[in-house]
Amino acid sequence: MEYTAQDYKKGLPRWCPGCGDHFFLASLHKAMAECGVAPHQTAVISGIGCSSRLPYYVNTYAMQTVHGRAAAIATGVKVANPALAVWQISGDGDGLAIGGNHFIHAMRRNIDINMILLNNRIYGLTKGQYSPTSPRGFVSKSSPYGTVEDPFRPAELCFGARGRFFARSVATDAPETVEILKAAYKHKGASVCEILQNCVIFNNGCYDPVYNKDGRRKNAIYVRHGQPLIFGENNEYGLVQEGFGLKVVKIGENGVTEKDILVHDAHCEDNTLQLKLAMMDNEHGFPVALGVIRDVEAPTYNEAVHNQIEEVKAMKPYHNFMELLETNDTWEVC
Repeated sequence: MEYTAQDYKKGLPRWCPGCGDHFFLASLHKAMAECGVAPHQTAVISGIGCSSRLPYYVNTYAMQTVHGRAAAIATGVKVANPALAVWQISGDGDGLAIGGNHFIHAMRRNIDINMILLNNRIYGLTKGQYSPTSPRGFVSKSSPYGTVEDPFRPAELCFGARGRFFARSVATDAPETVEILKAAYKHKGASVCEILQNCVIFNNGCYDPVYNKDGRRKNAIYVRHGQPLIFGENNEYGLVQEGFGLKVVKIGENGVTEKDILVHDAHCEDNTLQLKLAMMDNEHGFPVALGVIRDVEAPTYNEAVHNQIEEVKAMKPYHNFMELLETNDTWEVC
């Protein structure tokens, strides 16, 4: 059966006008339709925060849980019913502060859930405190003189916890967002999609260099497995390896040709170059990497649990509670 985005829509979103959550929700509806999984075979789990209102706006099984616990609940849902497509929605505060422990262990276990991190580098629902992804020196209501902390970088955290799938897009870039969501669904195991979005009230402009199409042409690179890492308004720049790092070069200068440009390998088990791509930023003269950066298959937690159950059952003389009762001596009470 074919589905449309309308099949997954529900309710009237209550976010601020211009919030990136609106853009992402529309992309999620479209991606769900293109994945072709029926609404009654889909579950959307969230924690607490602006982004965590999203389950109210999808016509699927849905649950808004408590702060930071979305990954734990999503894990339980997937293990209890492996047939469900499970989407976890978290903000940078909900997912990486109080929920940080659950985040890393979902990666380590490789549970087959699609983890969406809507990263606006601020606590929006509670009115503008700095979050785990806010940059050092960031001035907010809870850091009036600037933060004295270095932020989490979601890709680094994901890779460090042995994550097998990491992708990134900008909330306003609907085509790319739909594509990485579809790739996350197809990936067998824990997938993380970082969505860059502005909070128009408390952190507007934090992703301005890549928030519109023209900006992305200049300041971003779309990575595609098997294709050279080329970017720029006229595809005039590329990435090459220099020592243990990456270097931006201009094609046609100093003898550099397209053959010298690195080719993206999202399926490489060694994540060294993938992590370097994911960590690039404009402040250090690099483009921001968008697209599927890492996509490596590995055994999943939910399959391993169910396989183990079947193996243990096969070795037992009983397979249900009644058979268990009948394996021992029985008495008939008159």
